[in-house]
Amino acid sequence: MTQQQDPDTIDWGPFGRPLFDGDAARTLSRVGVVDVGSNSVRLVVFDGAARSPAYFYNEKIMCALGAGLSETGQLNPIGRKRALSAIRRFAALAEGMSIPPLTAVATAAVREANDGQDFCAEVLRETGIKLWVIDGKEEARLSAQGVLLGWPGSYGLVCDIGGSSMELADLADGKVGQRLTSALGPLKLREIKGGKKAVKAYVRDTIAQLHADMGFETGMRLFLVGGSWRAIARIDMERRNYPLTVLHEYRMTSRQIGKTAEYIRKSDLQDLRARCHISDSRMALVPLASIVLKELIRTFKPKDVAVSSYGIREGMLYEQMSRELRERDPLVEACRFAEAKDARLPGFGRVLYDFIKPLFPRVNWQRKRIIKAACLLHDVSWRAHPDYRAEVTFDNATRANLGGLKHSERVMLGLALMNRYTNNPDLTRFEELFAMLTPAQIKEAEIIGKAMRLGAMLWLTADEQPGVLQWSAKNSTLTMTLTEHARPLFGEVAESRFAALASALKATGTVRFKKAL
Repeated sequence: MTQQQDPDTIDWGPFGRPLFDGDAARTLSRVGVVDVGSNSVRLVVFDGAARSPAYFYNEKIMCALGAGLSETGQLNPIGRKRALSAIRRFAALAEGMSIPPLTAVATAAVREANDGQDFCAEVLRETGIKLWVIDGKEEARLSAQGVLLGWPGSYGLVCDIGGSSMELADLADGKVGQRLTSALGPLKLREIKGGKKAVKAYVRDTIAQLHADMGFETGMRLFLVGGSWRAIARIDMERRNYPLTVLHEYRMTSRQIGKTAEYIRKSDLQDLRARCHISDSRMALVPLASIVLKELIRTFKPKDVAVSSYGIREGMLYEQMSRELRERDPLVEACRFAEAKDARLPGFGRVLYDFIKPLFPRVNWQRKRIIKAACLLHDVSWRAHPDYRAEVTFDNATRANLGGLKHSERVMLGLALMNRYTNNPDLTRFEELFAMLTPAQIKEAEIIGKAMRLGAMLWLTADEQPGVLQWSAKNSTLTMTLTEHARPLFGEVAESRFAALASALKATGTVRFKKAL
């Protein structure tokens, strides 16, 4: 019989010992990740729900380690000093936060530079942090896993652009398939001789080869990961006067990308940088990145394009999750965590969902998860001033770090929560965002909100169902049957809220009482 190795003696590799002890894991202590890229060096400290962690701390330093690498074979000397200083700072921050040892990876610039290993040794000597240098295919895999953190079961093509490289990874059935790497990072393209014509030719030939090697079908979704892509998406928002400036899950069409590439070409970059709040160093790379993106779209012909704020750092966290944890809905898990942390009666969200779901017998699974999320979040903003509570709930829902939400779903979730606290959601500063919804979706959000507004008046315990709703669209009747235990809770305010719900449904309302349900 083989003797089991002591876990404390195992070399767990770049990801350290697994954070999650079993499938039942729900929360984690703070976890720090350092990503040493060719253009930036970043520290992210995750905290909160294990499946959908919050960003407790996020700091980025633009070091341009890969600048000039093609010509000298060495890391940029100034960038190297800045990167070491940044990592030294990150190590001190991690110690102050009392988090476990930082997990740190380095990508294209460090792996390609002649002095890359010397830099790693210097970092270890000066900070005690071991840099794990990963190859291009591993970088592609981790970036794709970052996408899966936000969208379990995703399919399509993940494209991660860094300063010195660009990686592709195929996603199918929520799994990472074929992976390729290339030298299409803007820092590398900037060093090509022969001007824009030579750059375009190199990009065209490289992407054509990637397409041939990938064997990727057209008509699939393209996920964009990386700072340069996010900068282009932010510019696209500016060009379109898009009202919700949340980059994660922002969608673009091939036509929009073509228009934005032309918009970038014709714009004053400094003026555009100021309007879009993009750093000078990032903006300098955007024109080259837009050439790559335009050719990528032309060659791969995706059905649509989605921006992912999750990438290699989130992929490193996903690496440590159990299979069961990975398959959980990140939206619902994040909302459960928020309820447990901030609601006055944690656990009542589930009771509330069971109470109102008879009103929505025909909605699909996507809509059910929005309703469930709303019920879990219905009370987490109770500390806000009553005059602003409705706006606070909307703002939190639309701009919070919630995975697996389209922008229209963010607005619908926010509007449902707003209706939970006010009868006049149109009289707010968010009215322009409501245009992202159809009239039917606006009405559904109103009904969800009014139903939660009623249910919130019927608190008993986190485990006791106060009553049952029965809704007949055919007969236009709404019946609420309450337990005798809940009878004292059905006062004037609850009665008014029941009438408001019946009115929204254009139904005749009836209330009954029973000893047991």
